Amino acid sequence: MAVNSKKVAVYVVVAFVFYVIITDPAKAADYVQIGFEGISDAAKAIGDFMTWIANGGDS
Repeated sequence: MAVNSKKVAVYVVVAFVFYVIITDPAKAADYVQIGFEGISDAAKAIGDFMTWIANGGDS
């Protein structure tokens, strides 16, 4: 039976996430905050770009 490498990689990542949460919850919270800030910044940049396009691309 062949082992699906993608499934194994997902299990390894999940195990690592649980390890970080259990061993250092404050650091895990910092990682989550950094992730959400990155998503927020990306959404703002996309919104700014769409506004720029809607305004005709004028600088």
